[in-house]
Amino acid sequence: MISVLSQERLLGAALGSILTGVFVFEQRRSIYESIHRYEHQPTEPIFGRKSRQEFAHMWNKSVDNTFGPMIEYLSSRGW
Repeated sequence: MISVLSQERLLGAALGSILTGVFVFEQRRSIYESIHRYEHQPTEPIFGRKSRQEFAHMWNKSVDNTFGPMIEYLSSRGW
């Protein structure tokens, strides 16, 4: 026969597992419901026109900030 201490540990592990399962299930359900609420709203694709334009603008700005001082220096030297 299993000792009382082992029985208590098994009962605690079983109840903990059940409680954790219920908690995870409820969290997943609330996440899926929140996603479902926003599914009907049309969204732009990841690489849509607006995203590409914003990326191009950010790229040009970063290149200007990175190489701007070097270009000014070379221009002043007559290159």
